[in-house]
Amino acid sequence: MRILLVEDDVMLGKSMVTSLSRHGYTVDWLQQGNGVEVNLNTETFMAIILDLTLPDTDGLEVLRRVRKAGHSLPILILTARDEIDDRVKGLDGGADDYLVKPFALEELLARLRVLIRRVSGHTDTQLEIGDLSISLKTNDVHYQGNPVKLTKNEFKILATLVTQSGRVLSKESLQQVLHGWDDLASDNAIEVHIHNLRKKIGGQLIKNIRGVGYIIES
Repeated sequence: MRILLVEDDVMLGKSMVTSLSRHGYTVDWLQQGNGVEVNLNTETFMAIILDLTLPDTDGLEVLRRVRKAGHSLPILILTARDEIDDRVKGLDGGADDYLVKPFALEELLARLRVLIRRVSGHTDTQLEIGDLSISLKTNDVHYQGNPVKLTKNEFKILATLVTQSGRVLSKESLQQVLHGWDDLASDNAIEVHIHNLRKKIGGQLIKNIRGVGYIIES
């Protein structure tokens, strides 16, 4: 549920960070394109929202470099360029989706859900693993048919583990999911959240791989 936003418009960037955060995403924001590859090489994101008109380099060049480096995470182009030729270049260049400004937040959220579903191998916003059901659209969680009330951070961790089921996620990567570059959490915060999740959805679903991290098996 961690997004890398690449947008040079300060007013729009602040608005998007606030809006996406309210809907359960952790957003790290770059105002230039040259820092994208460095962050992708060292940190984990679920998707990128990429503007094309950046002050230091063209967004299509950023897209080209990211794909050439082998990064396969979903990329949604968000730009004022509305010509068909621009859309074709963006999609052929490796983008997964293309949305023109101005845009409706609801549509952006829906497109993000589609991209996250696709990369996690699911075909619906309602994800199910065993007795657990989780909605990426409403953030509702059910276990054995009963509603489960989670905190915002508990939901972020659970959603990340479910959408990346079968993959071991380190404590550090889960902390980044919660706080991004503004990581002020204590060292045992993840353990506390995992402990609380296990009490709410059973102790067997989230497994601890000692010395490595946590996993929900697909």
